Amino acid sequence: MADLSAYSILSGTASGPVIATGEALSFWGGVDPATGSVIDVHHPLHGVTITGGILMMPSSRGSCTGSGVLLDLALTGRAPAALVFSEAEDVLTLGALIAAEMFGKSLPVLRLSPAAFEALCRAKSARIGETMIEADGLTIPVAPPATAALDLTEDDRAMLEGRDGIAVALAMRITTAMAAQQGALKLVDVVQGHIDGCIYASPANLTFAEKMAEMGATVRVPTTMNAISVDRANWQAQGVPPSFGDPAARLADAYVRMGCRPTFTCSPYLLDSAPKAGEAIAWAESNAVIFANTVLGARTAKHPDFLDLCIALTGRAPLSGVYLDEHRKPRRIVDVDLPDGIDDAFWPLIGYLAGRAAPDRIPLLRGLAAAKPTRDDLKALCAAFGTTSAAPMLHIEGVTPEAHGAASLAADFVTITRADMAEVWTMFNEGPAEVELVAIGSPHASLSECQALADALAGRSCHADVAVIVTAGRDVMAEAGPIVARLRESGVQVLPDLCWCSISEPVFPPRTRTLLTNSGKYAHYGPGLSGRTVRFGNLSDCIEAALTARVPPRLPSWLS
Repeated sequence: MADLSAYSILSGTASGPVIATGEALSFWGGVDPATGSVIDVHHPLHGVTITGGILMMPSSRGSCTGSGVLLDLALTGRAPAALVFSEAEDVLTLGALIAAEMFGKSLPVLRLSPAAFEALCRAKSARIGETMIEADGLTIPVAPPATAALDLTEDDRAMLEGRDGIAVALAMRITTAMAAQQGALKLVDVVQGHIDGCIYASPANLTFAEKMAEMGATVRVPTTMNAISVDRANWQAQGVPPSFGDPAARLADAYVRMGCRPTFTCSPYLLDSAPKAGEAIAWAESNAVIFANTVLGARTAKHPDFLDLCIALTGRAPLSGVYLDEHRKPRRIVDVDLPDGIDDAFWPLIGYLAGRAAPDRIPLLRGLAAAKPTRDDLKALCAAFGTTSAAPMLHIEGVTPEAHGAASLAADFVTITRADMAEVWTMFNEGPAEVELVAIGSPHASLSECQALADALAGRSCHADVAVIVTAGRDVMAEAGPIVARLRESGVQVLPDLCWCSISEPVFPPRTRTLLTNSGKYAHYGPGLSGRTVRFGNLSDCIEAALTARVPPRLPSWLS
């Protein structure tokens, strides 16, 4: 008989219509916190309002900022009535935990067996109780939340008991609660952190950060900061309204007050503080996490917003997931049909397709070593992979440090064909030929990417009807001073601090109807975030658009 079972991750009661999908969803970039509606144009639930519903999906995916979006939905009364998953999930669970722990807003989170999940998906409505789910004649027993006894050190217990103040005690309570639901038996020391929650995705992010800062929170490990939502020094001059600019700046300042380094970049692996192979770190921001695990060989879970700060305050993270050797093995082999004559656009395209091929597990990509990907190629691939997969890393045979001997006997096999590549390329290029904006730097551009753009422009001026904007970290911009000067002479704007996933009008040119990007990540999120048509191309396409304001939709030569 099928196993119809469920267990509670966060307890509570709820009732409402069942909103079910077989595809994971990123709340950040996928759900509008102001309305509770799904804005990811590539998702089956696009246009559906999730407020008050029993939201069912296998897991979440994409951005770590999803926890902040869920917290905001909970604080404004726009959240789902409950969250029901069939697989492990941390990002939205953490948002629900913060809502309950700090703000008294209960939002039940449950995990169901595959058979129970499938059966409940067919129901029209459901009632969730502490011990039972009832739906259209279906009854599913609910086991209580996990109460695994963590093997805490004497120092852990002292933090829990308030030795280091109320902020650290709260941070340790949240960390241990997440460790219990993940099945961790103990915590692990981390040597550095990276904060993703400094993006002003919603007012809830500011509420959380200022509350923690007021409690005297101070990080105890070196901690960098993600891109923020404004150019910190210039937002007033850029015409950003104070109603947005002020809270966005206050959010950044709150984390700086807590001792975080004001790096303001979504590419912390480009900094001089990038971790070494084997180091346990606590990073949030999906592309950074995937790059750290995959390319650098460091170890970090994809920590949700808010948990990133809690770990930085305590220096301790749940010892689970990809901190452990056994969870870093691939469970799917993805063979890639490598075309001849590929260019830079191939790598984000493959990252996107690899995520679709392995949405819930770590893959091993084969067939790419002969193309000799650069660090920038891998950066683009990892970022795009994070938009379509919940996995915190991948392997590339013959390229990434842990790929050798990584193939598992338990892995299955799929293939990415040229037809798959052409299908996604066409999906990303359904807009018009005319382009008003070229978007570079999602994630933040590297020194070599800035150099490549400057060399390709070769001193030519951008078309008067096209805005060309590059977002980059402060450290890269300082190192690339002469290159940045060349770009600006050609009419390119190079902006620090913010990134394409947090940019807003008027810095985002309001007259834009169609933009072109070479980022697979922004090609996916851009339509929902900007409300504009977004097209995808290679660097050569971006240069053509910059100089002529026009690039006809077409397949690249290596797919033609």
